[in-house]
Formats: sequence, structure tokens, C-alpha cells
Amino acid sequence: MAEISDRGEIPVFRTTVMDSEGIRRALTRIAHEILERNKGCQELALIGVRTRGVFLARRLAAKIQEIEGTVVPLGIIDITLYRDDVSRSFPKPVMGTTDIPFPITGRRIVLVDDVLYTGRSIRAALDGLMDLGRPQNIQLAVLIDRGHRELPIRADYVGKNVPTAHGEFVDVLLEEADGTDLVGIRDREE
Repeated sequence: MAEISDRGEIPVFRTTVMDSEGIRRALTRIAHEILERNKGCQELALIGVRTRGVFLARRLAAKIQEIEGTVVPLGIIDITLYRDDVSRSFPKPVMGTTDIPFPITGRRIVLVDDVLYTGRSIRAALDGLMDLGRPQNIQLAVLIDRGHRELPIRADYVGKNVPTAHGEFVDVLLEEADGTDLVGIRDREE
């Protein structure tokens, strides 16, 4: 997740992975792949993992509406209470809200997140979804897959595969939260 300073400065990236046009193209391709795999958007819903996954899910929903002329239901899931590292990584967790204004039972759910790394955040999101109902299936769309899985989780739709080292961060900056669209790699700060 991106960490922008109080002055609104963009982090210093060692490598820029995607610019705004690259993000736009990746999301357009993912939207087409979702529609192709699901043979349209009947019984389809998108659920964004808070925070940047929500913005990406909204963009995908807009693209799908542009392509199909149909509004796809959109929800938000907060995974804070489902994380297995909440006490270690987040000593004072900030709770967001889960807002899924439609029944998920029987639907084809596309879970949307920004970066897929160890798979633990996605496992937490799956646990949260299963507490809300029994979808027909759950598919995963991510903007960046950086590898290093600790759990047997893979994305169905990937904007870009980015091989990384454990000591690196992949930051996804989005206009809605950060004022710019950019994906970059930076070294871990000691």
C-alpha cells in the first residue's frame, strides 16, 4: 500500500511499473476477460477489498457498464477483523465498513484488490465473504501480482505480473486516494 507523506509527495520509486495509461489499459483488458469468462454479466457482482481494491472495482464496474450497457452490483469488504496478522502488523487497526448491498448467495463474485503478494489478505477477504453467504463462485482480479505466495491462492485476472524481492514494496497509487495513477517498486526502508 502506498505511503504518501503529509505534504502529498509521491514515494521515490526505484522502478516505475505502470503509469496512468498502463493502468487504464490493464483494467480495460481485465473487464473484457471477466465478461468473456462469465459469458456476460448476468449474476455477476464486483467486491473491492478496502481501500484501493474498492477504487479498482469501481473502475472495472464502469468499464463493464461501458462495454455491456449493464450496471454490475458493486460492494466493499473490509478485512481488518479477518487478518491473521492484525495484532502484529497493525497494533491499532483502523476498522472500515463492509458494504455489500445485495445478497451474494448464488452470485458470481469478482473480488478485486490492488496487489497480490502472500495471499493472506485474499484469504481474509474470502473468510469475510463466506460469512455473508454462499456465492456460486469467487474469482480474483488484481492489478499487480508480485509473487511470493504463502497460501495456495492465484488470481484469475491480472493486470501485470511483477517479479519482486521480499525486501521490496510495490505501491499502487490511485487518483481517488493519492491524486495520481502510478505503480512503482521501492526498497524497504530500514
